[in-house]
Amino acid sequence: MLIPRIVTFTASVLVFAWLTALVSHGQQRRRRPLNRPPVSASLNPEIVPIVRSIDARNIETAIRKLVSFGTRNTLSDQTEPKRGIGAARDWLFLEFQKIAAASGGRMSVEKQTFEQAKGDRIPSPTMITNVVATLKGTRPESVARTYVVSGHYDSMCGSAVDAKCDAPGANDDASGTAVVLELARAMAPYQFDATIVFMAVAGEEQGLYGATYFAEQAKRNNLDIEAMFTNDIVGNSLGGNGVRDRNTVRVFSEGVPTDETSEEANIRRGVGGENDSTSRQLARFIKETAERYVRGMRVIMVYRRDRYLRGGDHRPFLERRYPAVRFTETNEDYRHQHQNVRIENGIQYGDLPEFVDFSYTANVARINAAALATLALAPARPKAVGLVTARLTNDTDLKWEANTETDLAGYEIVWRETTAPIWTNALFVGNVTSYTVKGMSKDNYFFGVRAVDRDGNRSPVSFPKPVR
Repeated sequence: MLIPRIVTFTASVLVFAWLTALVSHGQQRRRRPLNRPPVSASLNPEIVPIVRSIDARNIETAIRKLVSFGTRNTLSDQTEPKRGIGAARDWLFLEFQKIAAASGGRMSVEKQTFEQAKGDRIPSPTMITNVVATLKGTRPESVARTYVVSGHYDSMCGSAVDAKCDAPGANDDASGTAVVLELARAMAPYQFDATIVFMAVAGEEQGLYGATYFAEQAKRNNLDIEAMFTNDIVGNSLGGNGVRDRNTVRVFSEGVPTDETSEEANIRRGVGGENDSTSRQLARFIKETAERYVRGMRVIMVYRRDRYLRGGDHRPFLERRYPAVRFTETNEDYRHQHQNVRIENGIQYGDLPEFVDFSYTANVARINAAALATLALAPARPKAVGLVTARLTNDTDLKWEANTETDLAGYEIVWRETTAPIWTNALFVGNVTSYTVKGMSKDNYFFGVRAVDRDGNRSPVSFPKPVR
């Protein structure tokens, strides 16, 4: 069986010629107006069919099936075949197994089960299960590099500890779980350099327990997680404010790490890097990459870890210093979140499937697919990137460690004005590990470095630390 990997020698040569041309035309590139984004390579022919294969009908089917279990409260019955968290768990496991059959043996599926001790919103010790599908990378030097995408399949009504009430959870978070399932289906037949984990977690409504367990195990096992996406409440395009918006999705990203050390804080205050964490770079990468593949959709970067009074499954990853972001619809309707199903004063409450826009949810999945596939095909972000401060000069000196990928074409220097939210300029500098940007003072701009392979795939940007 042939595994789709649509890369031609001609396309590679053309992209490499384009990259080479950037070196010789660096001065023209550097004079690009700073209010324009950097020019990107043409769409990767490996990624286009993945994005196009995302099907809103599959997402609707998955959401309605998850709703059909009545409640998916983490504390609900785990043995009934048709109702409760256990029935949902077993259905998800079987669905991922069906998807894995198209992977040529590269996808494995497991139930990651652990006992959560009594605690907040856990009145007695409870078994919690994450359903995890791992699509193994194919490039030896990249297979350990891992990208995680998740949704939580548990649900709740008005009370997180009410295991009996109907809690359909169509939007929160059958929508995110359906996105993860559809991503796995669309991506399983394809080869990627790095490894991708598709995960449906439980225990979110009780306190992010499932995601915390996975993240902690990953940290203990030194798993190289380069990025984590969580999709939570991504299904409704009509907000409680009456605004219908089918064309935008929010991506929340943390700036200053929760456990920032005093040394790190001093450096940040000195260089002004509060908007240049690895998670902020990930959000920029998602915006720049995904908007090229999903025309008409806009990624709104929110410089905040999460919404007020709420939390998501990216948080345990952030707390362990993994880059992580949250996808959420733009205008939420709180009448359809964490509510008992009822009609009150003529208003329908409850998280029901009739309040989910399946076409919008599919577009959110496409945004995820474009960014995730690019990450898994691209080189790793450069390591040990430093901005050399040994001399007073109006030039900017940068250095970094060499990447290990055998298909590496080289590196790009990117920059922006200090008040700009996204990278606005890029200069390809070749396969080198240092570069001096002439005539541009490090005091006036933010700089970064990203890796580029011979197919034109770019890594996220690495923000430099000051070094002597």
